[in-house]
Amino acid sequence: MIHILLSRWRQGYRTLPYPKRLPALPERFRGRPHIQAERCPEGCRLCAEACATEAIRLGAAGPEIDLGRCLFCPDCVEACPEGAIAFTGDHRLATRTREDLVRTPGSEYRLAAALDRELKRLFGRSLKLRVVSAGGCNGCEVDVNVLNTLAWDLGRFGIQYVASPRHADGLLVCGPVTRNMELAVRKTYDAVPGPKIVIAVGACAIGGGPYFRQEQQLGGVAGTLPVDLFIPGCPPHPLTILDGLLRLLGRLEAEGRVSA
Repeated sequence: MIHILLSRWRQGYRTLPYPKRLPALPERFRGRPHIQAERCPEGCRLCAEACATEAIRLGAAGPEIDLGRCLFCPDCVEACPEGAIAFTGDHRLATRTREDLVRTPGSEYRLAAALDRELKRLFGRSLKLRVVSAGGCNGCEVDVNVLNTLAWDLGRFGIQYVASPRHADGLLVCGPVTRNMELAVRKTYDAVPGPKIVIAVGACAIGGGPYFRQEQQLGGVAGTLPVDLFIPGCPPHPLTILDGLLRLLGRLEAEGRVSA
């Protein structure tokens, strides 16, 4: 017993201090992209042509990036001869609407707002989620599960994953929702007692991800269920997922918009 206690004492306190202090992110981390439209050569389409998921389209003000489809790969950055697109280290990506995921040059990015007063009263201190893997590669599920580890300790925020939808307050869905999973997703949603919420995690769950051209998938959760929170990424970092969950519950200080 004494050896166990000594080992525990040597290990110290392992849980990250977030949200009081941000954990260190690796240099290779790719957060919210930044667009400098003034550096775009006229008529250039190299970034859009390099994007495998058609997440970039050219608007009147310059390239627009749909973070719901973005895989956060560096292809567009490498394709641009003028360096007009770059990934920042900002992990805050979650939004309440699909439209807010579209980045346009010079625009403000609307971060996820909290649930309405009644839902926040119900779920703000205790939120039970049933995780549903709806046909993805399991990358998002891995980072979702990381939040249950000692370092992140999701339970200290009153958020828990549960095995049965009948014990849940909502669904956290990963994957593009394949046709083989459509009925299972609907049945799982119907089994959750109301009121309930739905959270789409990752590019697949939001816009179909790299599978968006395949007929065997439905292009994300929103085509099947009403979605209350979108968390983009491929996969999103655990910090991005946690940031979105806490914003939805009103547990973070309101920072509704960030500049481009």
